Amino acid sequence: MNNTSASAVGMFELRLMCPEDRVESVSDALDALDALSVSVEDADAQTDAEQALFGEPGMPPPKEGWQRSRVIALFNGEEAALEAASLLRAQDFFAGCEVLGTGAVVDQDWVRLTQSQFAPVEITPEFWIVPTWHEPPEQAKQVIRLDPGLAFGTGTHPTTRMCLRWIAGHPMPSRVLDYGCGSGILAIGACKHGAQEVIGVDIDVAAVQSTELNAEANGVRLKAGLPDQAVGSFGLVLANILATPLKVLAPLLCGHVAKSGHLVLAGILDRQADELIAAYSPYCQLSVSDSEDGWILMTATI
Repeated sequence: MNNTSASAVGMFELRLMCPEDRVESVSDALDALDALSVSVEDADAQTDAEQALFGEPGMPPPKEGWQRSRVIALFNGEEAALEAASLLRAQDFFAGCEVLGTGAVVDQDWVRLTQSQFAPVEITPEFWIVPTWHEPPEQAKQVIRLDPGLAFGTGTHPTTRMCLRWIAGHPMPSRVLDYGCGSGILAIGACKHGAQEVIGVDIDVAAVQSTELNAEANGVRLKAGLPDQAVGSFGLVLANILATPLKVLAPLLCGHVAKSGHLVLAGILDRQADELIAAYSPYCQLSVSDSEDGWILMTATI
């Protein structure tokens, strides 16, 4: 878990040990003390006592920390880190916590370091997602330019890759709806594979703006807006969201699929397949058409 608000170049870090029930209070206090970033790690990682915290779709959110959590805060200079440690020690909520120490963070070119961790993502041998700082592979005939970390849906997650693989492997109808468009990557993929009218909708205004900007950067024309912009029927309806909202949206999404059109759903764990099949059974017959790393793609023809 990480909350970063600035670069760590030339900074000092304050290292703490906290029990699970103190992590949130300590993290909030560090934010109030102008920490540039606060991260929480499992102090028992790589040991028999390691504790997994998964925020899986349809499951309760993960806890704030582990039974023994290592909290690392970055500050602008040693004086600020030491002062924060001193102030924390004086607080009642710091009982049971420990200051492990402070230390200088080695100067690095953080932008270049981050960029080096992200290579082009292969969807098919001819279809790639390529960060703006990379040249497309020679074999790439279709390319989406999208930088990892800027918005949800950048091609690095199995659910996104499976949706894009489906798009690349099927003829695109004239009208396509991307419901819950996020970064707009699926809508852009549909445009690049021949769809003439593509609409991306999301409940998040920031996602709508991101979709518009990414479409412009990729040289495609589509319409982005809030869900009320999804009007009429579509030859393809895509929804890469989460299992729980997908179940609630079953009548709405199916209602937008034209006769003989396709419904493509993602954001679903393999163990959730039966739940989705049951939720959609009054409207269509869903089936699993792809899987990757415990996630599945479910499709239907209406």
